Amino acid sequence: MSLYALQKLLYELNRDQAVQRRFSTERESVIRGYELDSEEEEAILTEDVGLLYVLGVNGQILMHYAAWCGLEWQEYLEAMREGLRRHGPVRRGLYSTVWE
Repeated sequence: MSLYALQKLLYELNRDQAVQRRFSTERESVIRGYELDSEEEEAILTEDVGLLYVLGVNGQILMHYAAWCGLEWQEYLEAMREGLRRHGPVRRGLYSTVWE
């Protein structure tokens, strides 16, 4: 799993109109350009913002991706909550849950 590659894809998708256009028509082709595992790929392909949050995507990057997917602010927040309910605590990154 490469959180860096996942966040890089979302960052570029958030900022680069050429990537956005290509992603709109060739999602799987765009995704293959990044070293993602199957769970990360599935989260992107299904626009599962909650799973992306649990996988550790930074909230600033994820917020823009959620808006690009058409989610309003409250829907974005609920998608993260639903991600926690369905997939458990945040696994990696800044928001990861530490168990002692």
